[in-house]
Amino acid sequence: MDIAAWLHSLGMQQYEAAFRDNAIDERVLPNLKAEDLKDLGVGLVGHRRRLLDAIAALGAVTPAASSADAPARADAERRQLTVMFCDLVGSTALSARLDPEDLRGIIGAYHRCVAEIVEGFGGFVARYMGDGVLVYFGYPQAHEDDAERATRCGLALVDRVPQLNQAEELHARVGIATGLVVVGGEVVEHDVAGDTPNLAARLQALAEPDTVVIAASTRRLIGDLFEYRDLGEIELKGIAGPGSAWQALRPSAVASRFEALRGSALTPLVGRDEEIDLLLRRWARAQAGDGQVVVISGEPGIGKSPITVELERRLHAEPHIRLRYFCSPSHQDSALYPFVDQLGRASGFVPDDPPAARLEKLDALLGRAASLDEDVAFIADLLSLPASLRHPLPNLSPQRKKERTLEALLHQLEGLARQQPVLMVFEDAHWVDPTSRELLDLTIERVRKLPVLLIVTFRPEFQPSWTGQPQVTMLTLNRLDHRDRSALVAQIVGGKALPDEVVDQIADRTDGVPLFIEELTKSVLESGVPLVGIPTTLHDSLMARLDRLASVRLVAQIGAAIGREFSYQLLRAVSRVREDELRAALARLVASELVFQRGAPPEAVYTFKHALVQDAAHGSLLRSTRQQLHAQIAEALEAHSPELMDSQPEIFAQHTLRPDSSKNPWPTGVRPVIRSTARSAMVEAVAQFQKGLDQLVQLPDTPERRRQELEFLSALGAVLQSVKGFAAPETGHAYVRARQVWEQLGSPSEFLQVPLGQSFYHSYRSEFDLALRVDEDLLRLSRQRNDAGGLVLGHFSSGRTLMLTGNMASSRFHLEQVLTLYDPDSHHLLIRQTGTHRYVNSLALLGNVLFCLGFPYQALARCSAAIAEARRLTHQPSLAASLNIGARILSLVGDNAALEERAKEVAALATEQGFSQ
Repeated sequence: MDIAAWLHSLGMQQYEAAFRDNAIDERVLPNLKAEDLKDLGVGLVGHRRRLLDAIAALGAVTPAASSADAPARADAERRQLTVMFCDLVGSTALSARLDPEDLRGIIGAYHRCVAEIVEGFGGFVARYMGDGVLVYFGYPQAHEDDAERATRCGLALVDRVPQLNQAEELHARVGIATGLVVVGGEVVEHDVAGDTPNLAARLQALAEPDTVVIAASTRRLIGDLFEYRDLGEIELKGIAGPGSAWQALRPSAVASRFEALRGSALTPLVGRDEEIDLLLRRWARAQAGDGQVVVISGEPGIGKSPITVELERRLHAEPHIRLRYFCSPSHQDSALYPFVDQLGRASGFVPDDPPAARLEKLDALLGRAASLDEDVAFIADLLSLPASLRHPLPNLSPQRKKERTLEALLHQLEGLARQQPVLMVFEDAHWVDPTSRELLDLTIERVRKLPVLLIVTFRPEFQPSWTGQPQVTMLTLNRLDHRDRSALVAQIVGGKALPDEVVDQIADRTDGVPLFIEELTKSVLESGVPLVGIPTTLHDSLMARLDRLASVRLVAQIGAAIGREFSYQLLRAVSRVREDELRAALARLVASELVFQRGAPPEAVYTFKHALVQDAAHGSLLRSTRQQLHAQIAEALEAHSPELMDSQPEIFAQHTLRPDSSKNPWPTGVRPVIRSTARSAMVEAVAQFQKGLDQLVQLPDTPERRRQELEFLSALGAVLQSVKGFAAPETGHAYVRARQVWEQLGSPSEFLQVPLGQSFYHSYRSEFDLALRVDEDLLRLSRQRNDAGGLVLGHFSSGRTLMLTGNMASSRFHLEQVLTLYDPDSHHLLIRQTGTHRYVNSLALLGNVLFCLGFPYQALARCSAAIAEARRLTHQPSLAASLNIGARILSLVGDNAALEERAKEVAALATEQGFSQ
């Protein structure tokens, strides 16, 4: 890069010597800051600002200047650009009669004037060409009003240039055009490919001195913001066919540029009268206390959501309670996500709410349903809110807590239904998590006797288990016929007219899918070209809209990477765009009807109108850009919303536990699994662990990666024991791979649960030789290391396995070794590693062994000691196991009175904690 030429192009050639003397080259230039420019002698604030903007622009298009932690920009990109060409009138005559040095001073003053005014309107000086200046509005950073900015800038220039205090009176003329271009890639520096710059230059040549001439494309964008003089149809050299042009005279008296930018009416529903009538009949039955369920099935974009919106609109005047639940493809492994999300929205939670404020809001919400204090406690725990004195959380097993939580949510629905009929909408059930599916099943059964209409929408791949029940109605949405397709096009077009053949082509190409019809029709209207130039697929149509809305595209892509719903604050943290520009870009995105907006920045939340829109925007990103974006999103979440690590860690998982993420998946990736296991959502935990393992395969094979893999495999094996069983093949596979990685890493002692789990797997399959071999390996390794913790686990597992084989004497030896070696202070971490208290377990098992060896009273004593220790530790699983073994010994010794009391205690504990009996 020629630094001297670059400075001259900016009108900053006076700093050429300073840049040269300080060795500023193309490698150093992108890293210059304001303080560096001061040191170089750039004293004027305006000059520093212009240089910094120009440096930033270089960084936006030059790969060498891009930051390592900024999303990579594609080599070439499509942008809608407004191009202004400004020319100094009579410069040839000036050069003929002025000394070159004097001419140089006049040209320099003119360039500085142009640069200052352009900067003030947010434009970018792309090139100085003698007496001509090429300016872009919409690149490197687009604005929603670039055409207006360019026109105002042009008027300011033709007004200001004659006022320059020079030896000669100067005049300028300006041409402006707007169009689609390609920037970057094979073209040089800031040049663009397309007709727009050439059109702007030709319009400039047509303009009279001190006037601004604009193309029809620009005129359409700025509407009546200015007063114009119609120049009629004109022929321009190098431009095919005649075109319209206008002279922009001055700003008009219009008070506001925008009306009703925030939100717009949904496209009217067409061709769904019968479906709406059916829903209204089911609502009437529900109002009478005969609860109804309507399940709506259809392919993506077929109009499932619009039907629910239309029903809600028709019921607006009727007294009822509306509950809306939304499943998400990013939360399929997050237990009860639709219900957690609905409760947060209904309670009015805001990001800055402290836990006490959230608990108060939740209490107020649940109070409307007259919820019991214990129900409030379980729902508060579901929302990761702390227990309170008013709503204490009972100490239950995870399984029992899950059951009580689901029951509390059902109680809330019943309480609301006692007040008014309830319209309950559960959308996109094909993305439901297993625990929410379980609750949905319970809800469908419960609503039979409640004044509730439950509507469930899903895609065809979801298989409901409720069909055939008397309260359930199945509604499958079909594609629109040709008449309804044409009617929908007419509704979208409004008062405008499209040729019949264009309407017919839209109807044929969209196959009757309302979303396809809506988006393709809008593309035709926005482009103003015949259908022959419209993309033939929905994806292409959506990408064409994004490309035409230059500032929207990048923001939409980042938003799509965040998820179906994204907040202003997170988007700002990830995009690193200036706040005013980001707000303008989001305003265009909302105005384009690609997303809906809830609230106002900085608290605004945006939701893609359709999941397909999000998919298209996200899929348009390069793989490397997606990787960097997902890593940046995870880092921004960690930095700006650390509380979500515990309350909604699945948000982190969608950016870390994915093949196209460069973010290290540990530890944030495992947080959703921890949260799922805390909610007893073991199915979700298995899926999330598997995602983590899939992601780790994409990383380089390093010791760090293997250690992370071992973390996942070890925990996965433990969860599979609960979900699939100790003897399940999936459990065995997990432990086989975990054992391999464990040994590759030198068998670290903090993962002793791996050989223990593998031994249990073999013993439950009656593969006792294999189990004993694993036990012997663990004991041998622990002796070599003098690892007392390993010896405790090795002796316990050996004693247990030998007991199952009938070798009671050897089993007694190993179990008594556990009692001798166990140190509560040193070995308490074993409880966390293995999930059980091995000292208590050994005492209880020793009771079994001693009875078999002919020592019944010693057996009873050991069992009693185990029960007492478990009570002291308040470790419910160990207490249940000890009580169970103690009852067995009482039965064998014939103490029926004590046996009856012990059996009742075992049954009560199992019922309370949700243990299997």
